[in-house]
Amino acid sequence: MTRLTGRALRLTVFVGEYDVWHHRPLYSEIVHRAREAGLAGASVFRGVEGFGASSLIHTSRLLSLSEDLPVAVVIIDTEERVRAFLPRLDELVTEGLVTLDACEVIRYVGREGAE
Repeated sequence: MTRLTGRALRLTVFVGEYDVWHHRPLYSEIVHRAREAGLAGASVFRGVEGFGASSLIHTSRLLSLSEDLPVAVVIIDTEERVRAFLPRLDELVTEGLVTLDACEVIRYVGREGAE
C-alpha cells in the first residue's frame, strides 16, 4: 500500500474525451500506466465545457458540439515518482496539455480490504 503525506506533486493531463491510444480511450491508458508504475492514484474528470489550443469550444450544452469534451487526468504522488512517470506520457500525449503543480497531501487513506 502506498503511503503519502506532506509535500507532493500533482500531474494533470488535459486531453479530449475521444482521444485514443490503440483503440482505447487515452485517459484510460494513462490511468492504467500510472497504476502499472505504482503511483499513488489517478482520477479522471470529464469537463462540461472548455477549449484548448485550437480555440474550438466544446460544450455539453449544445447537442451538435457535445462531442470530444475536455477530460483531465489527475495524478498525485511524490515529486520523484511523478517526474519518473513523465517519459511514459511522451509517447501517449501528442495533443493536449500537461501541467505540474506542487501540493500538500493532508490525508490519503485507502479502503479496508481493497486490493
